[in-house]
Amino acid sequence: VMDGRDITSVVFPKAELKIFVTADVDTRVQRRYDELLSKGKNVKREEVAENLKHRDQIDTSRDHSPLIRVKDAFLLDNTYLNRKQQLEVALRYFDHIVSEK
Repeated sequence: VMDGRDITSVVFPKAELKIFVTADVDTRVQRRYDELLSKGKNVKREEVAENLKHRDQIDTSRDHSPLIRVKDAFLLDNTYLNRKQQLEVALRYFDHIVSEK
């Protein structure tokens, strides 16, 4: 299992199972904000939002290995899913790949 912004497009383009994980911007901002607060960081939510939007813009528009969803990747939108639910979805995708063989 690998995770990263160019894993399926550059690092392992021939992986049997590819899952593009995403969430809406507000959810991603809140999760990152909560993570930083739990680590004792003194940040403002607005700063986290700007940083995340800036990083997304850079990652999706760069020439070398931009952040993209490759055509054979399953989409897992975890906006409203907890970790257990995300795992259940990923396992269903895995079962689908296995059943096609």
